[in-house]
Amino acid sequence: MALKPTTCKEAIARWEKSKEESAADAKVIELQFQWPPIEKMDGALSTLVSCEKLSLSSNMIDKIAGIAGMRSLKILSLGRNYIKTLAGIETVADTLEELWISYNPIDKLKGVGALKNLRVLYMANNMVKEWVEFNRLQECPALRDLVFTGNPLCENQPDVDTWRTQASNRLQQILKLDGVPILRESE
Repeated sequence: MALKPTTCKEAIARWEKSKEESAADAKVIELQFQWPPIEKMDGALSTLVSCEKLSLSSNMIDKIAGIAGMRSLKILSLGRNYIKTLAGIETVADTLEELWISYNPIDKLKGVGALKNLRVLYMANNMVKEWVEFNRLQECPALRDLVFTGNPLCENQPDVDTWRTQASNRLQQILKLDGVPILRESE
């Protein structure tokens, strides 16, 4: 008999029980490694109005949804899921500063430009293979720290230096790439 996936509502209720506090008032909520895993992000997440950091990593989520009411959200952690696109992220574009989304099958970055306050993007080990997709990160003026290693785009470069040069030339705003500071020629 297959186990039914954990719903966001159930996961939040579980969290409240273990922490003995109201999720609506909490700043940090961690719902990673649920068993059975969460498969869908849904509107129950919008009740987390005070939450600044939400972790849903290591579940089986296939798309970003249900976060429109999270008006305090600064850090969203969705690593190790089955998310294929960034669709749905625009609903928290005004507040989101960090997106941790490594180990997902994302190959397109459409919509990332909505994230005008995004400072940190960790998306190692996804499926981005084209510069045209990577270039969409130019639309994120606040981006300073990018981890992109393990995407086919990086792996297809002749060497690490070529990758770093190409990436940093395309993204003039970033200060750190794959955990290493970028040294630019001073003007």
